[in-house]
Amino acid sequence: MKSIFQQLSRWPLPLLHLLGAAAGWLAFGLSPTYRRRFLANARQAGYAFADVRRAVAEAGKLLMETPRLWFGRTPPVEWLHPELITDLLAQGRGIVFLTPHLGCFEVTAQAYAARFGPITVLFRPARKPWLQELVATSRNRPNMTAVPTTLAGVRQMLRALKAGQAVGLLPDQVPPQGLGVWAPFFGREAYTMTLPARLAQQTGAAVLVVWGERLPAGRGFRVHVERLEGELSRDPREAATQVNAAMERLVRAGATQYLWGYARYKQPREEPVS
Repeated sequence: MKSIFQQLSRWPLPLLHLLGAAAGWLAFGLSPTYRRRFLANARQAGYAFADVRRAVAEAGKLLMETPRLWFGRTPPVEWLHPELITDLLAQGRGIVFLTPHLGCFEVTAQAYAARFGPITVLFRPARKPWLQELVATSRNRPNMTAVPTTLAGVRQMLRALKAGQAVGLLPDQVPPQGLGVWAPFFGREAYTMTLPARLAQQTGAAVLVVWGERLPAGRGFRVHVERLEGELSRDPREAATQVNAAMERLVRAGATQYLWGYARYKQPREEPVS
């Protein structure tokens, strides 16, 4: 599998996106479970299928661009409001970046590492043995370190923030049982991680929300950077509600690039943390 990814990483991004769009519609047509979840999640957020139908192809593009992002050169990236980052770095403050399953979330950390410096990103280890090595090693690049969703990984993120560096995570990823709280997301209770608030409060880091917009015709990506509105509450549920509200705003800004088929409302699973 790794050799296939390495071969695909050399293909032009426009071609990968073209094939990805076809793959997205193929998956939508062949998987009733995926299709039902996509439509149900979109309805929960108040969207008709016509409003977000482009997201079917965008999900396929996400799949096909992954080899390029893991093993190839970082594609062209534009930045909106990079001064929010440079100001914080000049103050010596760590930064917690929050990115939902929207657009190309892989490119945001890569682009940061290439332009600004070290960043530590959180990832969930693959459950299938043949994917474990691929996922665990492919994201590491110059200035970018991937750490697993374990206590050791969290400690590494805390060290990075205390050193004035950046960390990145997907706060709409469902955490294991005991590592989250139930909080509303588009009007429905979703199990939500408490880690963003804990990282910020234990280190004094700033919190920024960010997403990587996929530009048409394979031209690259545009990274949107915004401040989180207000300080995160010390109450875990209130803080999770604030984070979910921030993610909702980003999703509404780019609804046709959100992964509506993601199982956001699933029950958390029991998982050992080491």
